[in-house]
Parts: sequence; C-alpha cells; structure tokens
Amino acid sequence: MSTRPTPWFDRLKQSLTLPPGDLLRDRIYRRLWSSILISSLGGQITMLALPLTAALLLNASPTQMGLLTAMEIAPFVLFSLPSGVWLDRVRKLPVYIWGETCLALVVATVPVAAWMGWLSMTWLYAVGFVLGTVYTTAGSAAQIVLTQVVPRERLVEAHAKNALASSGAEVAGPGLAGALIKLMGAPMALAVNAVLVLISALILRGIKVQEQLRVQPDADFWRDLKAGLRFVRNKRLLVSLAAAVGGWQLFHNAALVVQILFATRTLGLSGQTVGLSYVALGAGTVLASVFGHRISRRLGPGPSLIAGFGVCGLGWLLLSVAPANALGIAAFAFMLFTFGIGAVLIFINFLSLRQAVTPAPLLGRMTSTMRWLILLPAGPGALIGGWLGEHLGLRAALAFAGAGAVLLTALVWRHGVIRAVRELPSPEDSVPEPPSDPASAEPSLQPSK
Repeated sequence: MSTRPTPWFDRLKQSLTLPPGDLLRDRIYRRLWSSILISSLGGQITMLALPLTAALLLNASPTQMGLLTAMEIAPFVLFSLPSGVWLDRVRKLPVYIWGETCLALVVATVPVAAWMGWLSMTWLYAVGFVLGTVYTTAGSAAQIVLTQVVPRERLVEAHAKNALASSGAEVAGPGLAGALIKLMGAPMALAVNAVLVLISALILRGIKVQEQLRVQPDADFWRDLKAGLRFVRNKRLLVSLAAAVGGWQLFHNAALVVQILFATRTLGLSGQTVGLSYVALGAGTVLASVFGHRISRRLGPGPSLIAGFGVCGLGWLLLSVAPANALGIAAFAFMLFTFGIGAVLIFINFLSLRQAVTPAPLLGRMTSTMRWLILLPAGPGALIGGWLGEHLGLRAALAFAGAGAVLLTALVWRHGVIRAVRELPSPEDSVPEPPSDPASAEPSLQPSK
C-alpha cells in the first residue's frame, strides 16, 4: 500500500513553507516578530477594555472620553523631542524591554483600583498619561531596534510583516477581549493584558543586536536636539510626511473618541458585541498586511500612503450617516474594516520612508521629532471630537473626521511631494553633518546578521 502524500497535502505543505530568504527565517527577527504578536494581542484588550471601562462602568461623557485620549497623547508632545536626544545616546533594546515591563505594571493598576473601589476617571487619566509616556520612549526605541535587525532595503517588507503580526492579534484579540469583558468585567480583563505584555518582554530579552555607542564627553543636549529638528526641517519629504500624517491623526482621534460611544449608545451594542465587531478591524489589517508590500511595490510607497487616508475617511463618513439598526451595526464593522486597511497602508509606508532617508546616527532624534510632529494635532483632534460629540452629536464628530480625511487625501495628492515617491530613497550617508552636530558622539547602528 502506497504511503505517498496526496497532492493536496503536498500543496498545503508547500504553502506553509517559508520561501528562501524570507525574513521570518531569521531567528532574531522571528523572535522580535513573536514579541510584537503577543504584545499586540494584549494591546487589543487594552484598546477595548480601557474606553469601555470609562464608557460603561464610569459613564464617561464625550468630553471626558476626549480628555482620556488627550492624556495618552500629551506625553508625545511633552517628551518626544528630549527622548530622541536621549535615545541616540543609549542602547535601544533595553529601553524597549523596560517599556514593555512598565506597560504591564501600569495596566495592572486598573483592576486593582476597581477591586479596591478607587477607580475613577482621574485614575484612568493618570494611567493614560503613563501609558503615553512609555509609548513615547519605548515605542521610538522599538522602531529603531527594527532597523538594527533588518537591512534598510527590506524595511517595507519588515513593517508589513510586523503589521501582519498586529493584524493576527486584531483578528483574535477583540473576540478574546469581548469574552474576557463579559466573563470578568472590563477592568479585570486588563490583568490578562498585563500578563501578555510581560511575556513579550521576556521574549525580547533573548534578542541580541550589535550597537556601539560612542558618546563624546562634550556632547550638548540642546545642540543635539536642534540638530534633529534641523535634519527633519531640511528634508522636504519628512516635512511633507509630518504634515500629512499629522493631519490624518487629527481626524483619526476625532473619530476615535466617539466611536465606542456611538457603538454602545447609538447602536446599543454590549461590550462583548463591540469586541466581536472589532474582528473586522483585524480582517482589514490582515488583508492590508498581506498585500500592502505588493501594493507599495506596484504603486509606490507615496501613492499607497495617500490611498490609506482616503480609505479611512470613507469609512468614517459612512458610519456618520448609518441608521441605528442592523445596517448601522454592519456600517460600524465596515468602518473598522476600512480603518484597518487604511492605517496599515499609511504606517508601513510612512515608517519605511522616514527610516530610509535617515542616517543611523540620527535615527533616534528623527523618530522622536516625527512622532512629536504628527501627534501635535492628535490632542486637539481628540478634544474637537469630544466637543462635537457632546454639543452637536456623535454623528457630527464622525462626519468631521470623514470629510476631513477625504479632503486631506485630495490636498496631499495635489501637493505631489509624497505622490512622487515610487521607491524607497536612501540616506545621504556620504554627506557629513555640520560641525555643530557631533555625529561621532552618536550610536553606530549595524544590522545584526
């Protein structure tokens, strides 16, 4: 009797085998990718449980929801620039690991406070501010660690695979979050996130990267900070990217602060049903993560990024006119689906472009400067969305976000700087930095083999 595998089994085995040269064949990158997957799964719980705690348990108003989002964004505005100078003087991987550990501890305070009867909006504001502070430093460090692990010419591929890891979490995470919220309540569900993020930190401890620091004794903090700002200012592409993605952040946060309220109060969804609806977000991000690299190669990173703005805007516009019935629930899921597609198209190209044009010694300052610039409009966007939701209705905030994103798409396309980028540029490594910027004092980052 023949034991030869059937043709369908051969095809299945071939489809599950990584092609030669795939990034996931690299042990170090595979470990980083696994950490991102687990941390993203925990992040999905926080993304739902924290606002649901405010909306359902503490009965937060739209203005309070806007303030909660603004508190998470405020540290980026306050600390991004100085943290960039600091990151260029320290090893990034330990910052990333300690950041993950700190996230776990901060998130764990919410269920403890609920159990002790201390939980309030003020407590959530404080948690949001600390989370934002950690994201400001450890988040920038995480982006730079990727450039130490992956060659620059494969950054779009790496960001697409990272987005795929996040997408997988976004498919499984909302359902898990919804079940945990129903079983344990929104605050207690955050304890599971704390455990997952700690596991992520343990995985990161096994990563080894090559990073040599050469810090001169006469290094000057303010001089180095201004050098990072000057570098971004003198790169027309970086300025255009900061303006475009910053505008998108304004509209995104205006929609973000009201979409949970719209789902629970206008559509009447329970916390568990909201969690299940967010599976559509994961489906959108999986789709864009799988095909995003190919879309970027075909259209170019610039046009692909601009397309992401329009896709997000159309989803918000549709939800703003959706009826409060089954069609409205479908529109809510569709909005999440389109946002998943649009956000992935935006960020895999945005991150790749800004890293590709930056010499290694300036990566920390560039990353923090760009994050600072794009998030400056995010806080006002959250406050505008909260004010519109409370005074003109939740639909008005969604319409503002949708119309603004569509208009932004047209303006950025017409401007042409980003639209013209059809392949990743290269950093001008051969051009020395001005004498006022002690480049030799900065880290020399070498991708690990």
